[in-house]
Formats: sequence, C-alpha cells, structure tokens
Amino acid sequence: MSILPWMNAKERLAERFEASRGRLRALAYRMLGSSGEAEDVVQTSWLRLVRAAETPRNLEGWLTRTTARLCLDALRSRRSRRGEPLDAHPTEPVEAEGSFSNPEQELLQSEAVGLALLVMLERLSPGERVAFVLHDTLKLPFEEIASILGRSSAAARQLASRARRRMQGAPQASDHDLAPQREAVGAFLTALRAGDIDGLLAVLDPQVLRIADAAAAEERARELRGSAEVAGEALRHAGFARFARPMLINGSVGIAVAPLGRLRVAISCAIDAGKIIRMEVIRDPKHLRKLSLAMLPANS
Repeated sequence: MSILPWMNAKERLAERFEASRGRLRALAYRMLGSSGEAEDVVQTSWLRLVRAAETPRNLEGWLTRTTARLCLDALRSRRSRRGEPLDAHPTEPVEAEGSFSNPEQELLQSEAVGLALLVMLERLSPGERVAFVLHDTLKLPFEEIASILGRSSAAARQLASRARRRMQGAPQASDHDLAPQREAVGAFLTALRAGDIDGLLAVLDPQVLRIADAAAAEERARELRGSAEVAGEALRHAGFARFARPMLINGSVGIAVAPLGRLRVAISCAIDAGKIIRMEVIRDPKHLRKLSLAMLPANS
C-alpha cells in the first residue's frame, strides 16, 4: 500500500520530464552540436531529478539550469582533453563522442538548428557559447545565466555580448553589396544540389579560376581554369552540397561545407557582374582557423 503512491508520484514526474525532453534536447544540441552528447546530457538530467531529495517547485527552470550546467561541463571537458585553457577559443572542430549511429538523424537535427549557426558556435569558448544560447535563445536573465556559469552577472553579460560580436564577424559590406554575392553563391549551390550543369555554367564566369590548397586537391588539380572545368569538378563532389551553406568568409559571401555543423571546407568566392570569377577551396585546418567567418545577415 505504501509503495503505490510513490510509484504514482514517480510516474507523474516521468510524464512531466518527457513533456520537456524535446525542449531540453534541442537546448543541449544547440550548445553541444552533437545529438548523441545532447541525448546523454538530457538523460543525466533525468537521473539527477530522480535522485533529488524532493521535486523542484519550478521543474522547468530546474531542468533548464541542470541541462545547461551539464552542457558547460561537457564543453569544458572537451577543452581539458585537448589541453587547452578553458576560456580559449576553439582551434578546430571537435568530433563529438557518442553521436547517433545514423548520420542522417543528426543531419536533420543540424538542419533544424542551422549548419551555419553550428559552425559559428563551434568557434566560441564554452562560457560564450552557453551565455549566448541561454540569453539569445531562451531569453534567460543574466542573473540566472551567471549562476549557471559561476560568474558575476556583468561577466555573463560580457560573455554573451562577445559571443554575439563574434557571430556577426568583422564589419562587413552593406546589404546592398552582399545581395548579388549571395544570389550568385545561392544559384551555384542550387545548381550543384540538382546536378544541373547548365545552371553551374550560367553562374560561373567563362574564365573562372578555381584554386585549392594541398589538403583539398591533388597537386595536378590545385588550379583549374574555365567554367566547364570548374563545373565538372564541382559535380564530382556534388554529394557534399547538402552540407554546404552560404557564409561570410573574410567579409564576402562564400561557402562553408560543414557535415553535422563541423567546418571541413571553406570556399571563398569572388563575384563580378553576377558571375563567380574566382573560387578558393580551403581544407587545411590551419588555414580554416585563420578565416574570419560570420553568419549572413537575414535581410541581405
């Protein structure tokens, strides 16, 4: 008789947690960039809830704080495993451990968050990433973010502000100047995903030059000249187009190839009169780290 009420209480608690699971998983994924890690963090939050002495009065708030703290611990653990200062900026994309065995499932999650956003989040320090997500996504007050980070409110505000500036990148061209660049790069990606050779030829200048670093191409293919050559070579790699998104690369619209949100290839583009006249393919991690990346403004 005494066990039944306890079981009912636990079942009710489980129902309330399951109602929050999707939100918590989305929050953890945005912070960690890995579905597998996000699922582990959410499950750990459940275990901590079950072991708590009593049910928190504000269950939603408790779950959010617990999940955020676990994500912060996971991000810091990544850094310590790689021997980096906790507040240093990431030097290269991190291969997440414990990812879903089905890459398509994680790709769908990446699409929901935005591959370009995940690329930028990877470049933030753990504190910046958590502060940015909690404030700009959940609109949590800085006092609450500070308690999660173990910082002052002023420090939490500064972290979020610094993250926002890094997401936006260096001062860039006006929306008017970016619009034709974005249109040309968008047309290139649309044609590439469709395997449309005519569409590629239409957006490539007849004398377009494609150069690539040693990590991206064999020596004999480091430099290609002419729209037919460049279009043909692009189609041979069309399978990666689904992971490609327009991004600002060194202040101009280019292409980031980021499977599961991890930057693997950057393609800077030079555009004149609506045509792509030059493409530089960068795959070397050392070169990728030196690039200035930023999200495209929504209204460009």
